[in-house]
Amino acid sequence: MSKIEVNAIEPQCGTTLTVGASGDTITFPSGTTIVNNGTQTGFGRTGTVDWQTGSIKTGTFTAVNGEGYFVNTSGGVSTANLPAGSAGAIVSFADYTRTFQTNNLTVVPNGSEKIGGVAANFVASTEGQSITLVYVDGTEGWINTAESTGQSGLTPAFVTACGGTPTTSPCGDYKIHTFTGPGTFTVTCAGNPLGSDSVDYIVVAGGGSGGVGADAGGAGGGAGGFREGLNPGSYTASPLATTALPVTATGFPITIGAGATAVSPPGSAGNSGSPSTFSSIVSTGGGAGSGHGFAGATGGSGGAGAGGGPRAPETGFAGNTPPVSPPQGNPGGTGATDSANVASGGGGGATTAGGTVPSPTSPGGPGGTGATTSINGTPTSFAGGGGGSAWITPGSPAGNGGLGGGGGGAKPISGVGTGGAGFNSGSSGSSYTGGPAGANSGGGGGGANNPGSGGGTGGSGIVIIRYKFQ
Repeated sequence: MSKIEVNAIEPQCGTTLTVGASGDTITFPSGTTIVNNGTQTGFGRTGTVDWQTGSIKTGTFTAVNGEGYFVNTSGGVSTANLPAGSAGAIVSFADYTRTFQTNNLTVVPNGSEKIGGVAANFVASTEGQSITLVYVDGTEGWINTAESTGQSGLTPAFVTACGGTPTTSPCGDYKIHTFTGPGTFTVTCAGNPLGSDSVDYIVVAGGGSGGVGADAGGAGGGAGGFREGLNPGSYTASPLATTALPVTATGFPITIGAGATAVSPPGSAGNSGSPSTFSSIVSTGGGAGSGHGFAGATGGSGGAGAGGGPRAPETGFAGNTPPVSPPQGNPGGTGATDSANVASGGGGGATTAGGTVPSPTSPGGPGGTGATTSINGTPTSFAGGGGGSAWITPGSPAGNGGLGGGGGGAKPISGVGTGGAGFNSGSSGSSYTGGPAGANSGGGGGGANNPGSGGGTGGSGIVIIRYKFQ
């Protein structure tokens, strides 16, 4: 390979000048001005694209340098993946059916490259819109050099979606989708960082049901797992909140965990709740409250049982199982130790553990406190633990359900536990029967006493999704 230095070239008008051969290195002296009057690449681009009139694009496709595309979104959204950027590369897109305002075209840069100086997608959302992008350099990336709507650069785009029961926030800038049963959260526009491109959420699982005592009380059921994510400044969240969830233009199936069913045979442990899911977020069902001498279960939050008779006490069962950060739940409380007739621990809640019983004649353990969030526009509590039942002999009251819909524990004759406040509040216990948790609260059911009564049912779960739409 040769090296050629060009000092002075004076071709005659109309002649063709060839400098060097393939593989040569050509060096121009300092101060040389190079004028590109043709279509050479690498010196800055002139001209326009070759429009691909014989290949109308739909769905997802990859653009090629030097080509323009007519995009048909009459049947749904479309995505154009840009080629790797090189100086002077050029692509164009035009709204073939004048439907970009209904079904957007999303233009996606290659890897971490930028469009208009922002490492984000470009969303064409105006009827009849056409754009021409030229790649300049790594600082600004692709620059929009021509647009039929008169707009240039990257404009804000916002998440657009449907599903569940939609409402608008009090400030008017956020959409809130509430799912109290299974469904699909369908994103039709994923937005961009200048508008919105992620969603806030809470995912609450179904709560566990309370246990039933034999010659002692039964424990409160654990609350369903509680998980939350938010964009900073969006609303006042619980202490458990982590970051918001990025979304793409697709459908996200929603699963709502069922609250655990009640049990009634003396000495029986309750049942565990079922998980709730949204995208990659899975909240575990609340753990079962234990019966007298019969183990409960771990879960999003745990429930704990009473001791009594010659048997050892049931200790609180673990919450946050499987573990996530921040924790999705807490352990249940522990029942007292005695030869007979003692009170039971409360079920764990989203933010605190269930109450432990310090002595045989103590009140039943209260349910753990749930989490309070304003994701739906007003402070609302979810995932409170169920209250433990009290000593059968009159004197001590039963445990109250935790804030967030937990059911109150049972206490024969008097002193039943009060249901916890929150979304669809839990109910009070009664003689021998544990109070049920509130529907769609994720609360745990209250513990029950023998004879022949049932532990409180767990509350079903809920999923709420929120995002800025304007």
